[in-house]
Amino acid sequence: MQEYDIVIIGAGHNGLVCASYLLKEGYSVLLLEKRSVPGGGATTEEAMPEEAPGFKFNLCAIDHEFIHLGPVVEELELEKYGLKYLFCDPVVFCPHPDGKYFLGRKSVTATCAEIARYSPRDAERYREFIDFWQRLLQGITPVFNAPPKSIIDIAGNYDIPKLQDLFSVLGPPNKTLDLFRTILSSAEDNISEWFDSEFLKAPLARLASELGAPPSQKMLAIGAIMMAMRHHPGMARPVGGTGALVAALLKLIRSLGGVVLTDQAVEKILIDDGRAVGVRVKGGTEYRAKHGVISNIDAQRLFLHLVDSNDVAKADPHLRDRLDRRIINNNEAILKIDCALSEPLRFDRYQHQDEFLVGSVLIADSVKQVEIAHSEPTVGKIPDSDPSMYVVMPTMLDPSMAPPGKHTLWIEFFAPYQVENAAGTGLNGTGWTDELKNKVADRVIDKLADYAPNVKNAIMARRVESPAEIGERLAVLKGNYYHIDMSLEQMMFFRPLPELANYKTPIDGLFLTGAGTHPGGSISGMPGRNCARVFLQANQPLKQAVKEATESIGSTVKSIFNQI
Repeated sequence: MQEYDIVIIGAGHNGLVCASYLLKEGYSVLLLEKRSVPGGGATTEEAMPEEAPGFKFNLCAIDHEFIHLGPVVEELELEKYGLKYLFCDPVVFCPHPDGKYFLGRKSVTATCAEIARYSPRDAERYREFIDFWQRLLQGITPVFNAPPKSIIDIAGNYDIPKLQDLFSVLGPPNKTLDLFRTILSSAEDNISEWFDSEFLKAPLARLASELGAPPSQKMLAIGAIMMAMRHHPGMARPVGGTGALVAALLKLIRSLGGVVLTDQAVEKILIDDGRAVGVRVKGGTEYRAKHGVISNIDAQRLFLHLVDSNDVAKADPHLRDRLDRRIINNNEAILKIDCALSEPLRFDRYQHQDEFLVGSVLIADSVKQVEIAHSEPTVGKIPDSDPSMYVVMPTMLDPSMAPPGKHTLWIEFFAPYQVENAAGTGLNGTGWTDELKNKVADRVIDKLADYAPNVKNAIMARRVESPAEIGERLAVLKGNYYHIDMSLEQMMFFRPLPELANYKTPIDGLFLTGAGTHPGGSISGMPGRNCARVFLQANQPLKQAVKEATESIGSTVKSIFNQI
């Protein structure tokens, strides 16, 4: 039996971030990863070594925006460990069936100039639209970078510019009420309020729906902020792929004496007298934790599958039932297509330039098409009659991910986890078979070929993962890589449930982090950092309080001097 101060279940990027902060505070940390490759949804792998040797693929996450809204990269000094970001510009290209296209550049002014070629009115409105969402983003970012129930931590993250941005979108009572009305509306409502042109509204709706819901879903207007983030802080990718972030974190962890073990599937949380004292992995090996166990897997799997029901009931007799019935996942998941290409895509009908391929390519013909793409999966239908998709060719920005002159293609297509009328068949009873996933992938490629006709001849090798396969690989329920839906009633101090929202659990010494905790999924490291802070507050209350007060005062003083 081996003993560490802290055992972390899952070596996804949030678990690695959390471990890094705790190691820097002097704790010994062990991370246990089910797969043979650490990183969870943030890996870059040579996924087709025989068919496409030398081609590296991001198997899930690809575009990094949220991580640049927080201090993780700077605080952990990850550049010292080999992490280097490349920022995209342009950030998005979306061809429209009528021959128009939306080209979003990092510069708002340059993007407005692109829009003005077709609609001067929408170009002017776009500048105002982005300004509004940028000010709201800056005003709420301090909330992302703190535990949701920690008023002191949140207040400490504000400086004068952030407060100015926050109050600028709040304003007098009627303006504040109008803001709340906006937040309670849908992304589609908000986008239609601002714009007339379908070539612009459709890609904005597609990006807003990255939160995992149709653009018409009420209380998710905040999805419109996704485009604003591409202007600032910008959309970036690590050199070498998303896995380069994981590689840098692993180097840091090992330099501090941390231990990462792969092929270690945790089967049980060990509870002694109401306290988490370790874990047991498949095969029977036990690892003890002197100060606590931190779960980077979702709360449902943790409490419904890994903790003895009697131990959960003693801590909170209602928790298991609430986790089973209260948490919502809407059945929307992802079918993922990775391709090795002999040449780059070409959009010849749209005055093709290679720079169009630097950011993400959206196939979003209309808001209605995007709506269907996200609403049909919720009832088990596969929206492949007229596919909408998110496409990236990472090698246009980072040629190191493929052999010279060759390219990789990353396609995200929203699909149901449980296929309608197919229960009990396919992988894990979801209805997904190899035949079905490849049939759907063929339709997706056919649609892409309507815009980039050379794609079929350019494909040298292809790998398709169904939602069921992604769910199994990432060990997430219903294939939901966000762990639970990113809807308003499951965010902030509701995520995943109010009683679990501050990273602590009713079981002493057992903590939560990961995509299922505040502020949610995406590559940000924020859940990992926030969880580490809560852990330190629980184990070093005086030291952590002094440290946080010092940081808060320093931030305030710095902002004041910057204003002078």
